[in-house]
Amino acid sequence: MIIAVDFDGTIVTHEYPKIGKEIPFAIETLKRLQDEFQHQIILWTVREGKELEEAIEFCNARGLEFYAINKNYPEEGEDFAESRKIRADIYIDDRNLGGLPDWGVIYQMIASNSMVDPFALNREKPAFQQPKKGFLKSIFGK
Repeated sequence: MIIAVDFDGTIVTHEYPKIGKEIPFAIETLKRLQDEFQHQIILWTVREGKELEEAIEFCNARGLEFYAINKNYPEEGEDFAESRKIRADIYIDDRNLGGLPDWGVIYQMIASNSMVDPFALNREKPAFQQPKKGFLKSIFGK
């Protein structure tokens, strides 16, 4: 799989433009996904220039090397990357709806190939209840 991963707030705490503290197990999890499953990890970040180089060096110093950085593949030219829209099977970002799950949960979801609601893993699912009549009307006023 191709996995696009954000840096600030995902691999490290969000202290942009500085490098935040490493989020526990983020780098170890990404390295395991590369080593055990040969997944390709793309660094997908708004960082550019000096700040981007600092993020890359931070990860490299901890043994994490990326397949590509803000590109779909290493050889992709700048003219093709103008929107910076990355094609990936999975996107890991602290700005996901619901936030960033624990890295242990992320690993288990990817390793078991079970992309489910990560927050459901930590709580009991309520029994399905049919919405009351007029539920959508009460929300949208139509």
